[in-house]
Amino acid sequence: MAISNAMQEYLAETYRLAHYQQDDPYVSTSALARVMGVSAPAVTRMVQRLKDAGYLQHEPYQGIRLTADGERQALLNIRRHRLVERFLVDVMRLGWHEVHDAADDLGAVVTDKLVARMEQMAGFPRRCPHGEPIPSADGVMPQVVDHPLTEAEVGHDYVVSRANSHDEEKLKYLDTLGIKPGVSVHLVERAPFEGPLKLRVGQQTHFIGYAIALVIRVCYEDQFELRY
Repeated sequence: MAISNAMQEYLAETYRLAHYQQDDPYVSTSALARVMGVSAPAVTRMVQRLKDAGYLQHEPYQGIRLTADGERQALLNIRRHRLVERFLVDVMRLGWHEVHDAADDLGAVVTDKLVARMEQMAGFPRRCPHGEPIPSADGVMPQVVDHPLTEAEVGHDYVVSRANSHDEEKLKYLDTLGIKPGVSVHLVERAPFEGPLKLRVGQQTHFIGYAIALVIRVCYEDQFELRY
């Protein structure tokens, strides 16, 4: 069975959900429906198609998990999407808050040859504009070591690793503060009870709310460069 763009998108979202769970490879169909923005019956139909094609396993009371073929297709979709995002930001000069939906649209039509050219023009990046890792052409996902800014230690220097949000307003706000992947920051102070954080970015000091700090993931400098 030829795999459609819609099927690849479902597989990619299944991979992302399982990736963030870390210790559980099974994903609930309700969680998949939520991130895809579709109804439960629609997910059930697609899951059956993907299962019949050999891309998913479905275990009652546990959920769904990717097969080896399913993971390979998921990683190809994620690679294409993140490289297109990188191209749009680095070459076309779009803002990082503008490219997620555009990459979905373009990723559905660009060829592998064109994606390879985009990768070259963007300088063979290892991360997307939001800091997420880009799988290699042979399906290897680089390992990211980071943690939420809300769990960082006061008084330490960090590098922004990822911004776990596609919310345009949040990304634009972070942009105004200069908080983007690869930027060095110093956590000066954190108020108790989910209070604001005081953060030094370059020569500027900012207070950011706990809610926005939750989407920022940081790492130590030697952990930022990803390897396949």
